[in-house]
Amino acid sequence: MNWEAINAIAQLVSSIGVVASLVYLAIQVRYNTRVTRLSAQDAATTALREVTMPFAENADLGRIWRVGLEDLNALSADEKGRFFHSAFQFLKAMETIHFHYIYGLMEEVIWRGWCNLYAHYLSAPGLETYWRVRHDLFSEQFQEFVAGLERPKQRLTVANLLGEEKIDN
Repeated sequence: MNWEAINAIAQLVSSIGVVASLVYLAIQVRYNTRVTRLSAQDAATTALREVTMPFAENADLGRIWRVGLEDLNALSADEKGRFFHSAFQFLKAMETIHFHYIYGLMEEVIWRGWCNLYAHYLSAPGLETYWRVRHDLFSEQFQEFVAGLERPKQRLTVANLLGEEKIDN
């Protein structure tokens, strides 16, 4: 065997190694992208859960949220302040989820569920009032998204989900 043949075999083996490395790298990038998306989706869910958990754990705050969604005038000035603070946190979590979606960290099928939730809550009278007054606290992209969001024919939130809820003051 001459040196040219040995050199050709070495180049062939080297080329196969490069191709195998590129295939391995592509598989790892794809896996890492999937893990990143799942982590982002989990972080989004956690963010909203952390905002809404106090509504379930604190009966007074839960009542303020539920009543405020439907009728801000039924709340005292202090309660309106608590509602507005909760509304800010709720919408900031929603904005974060929206950014996960627009930056490709959330799959379309997951985003559709979030988008449907947004449509119901953002059409609640209390959140509509908050949004009108404080929309400037949110990014232009999120403001455009909210402006273009189609409102549902039948709005369902924790205040009216089953159609049997009563607003207690």
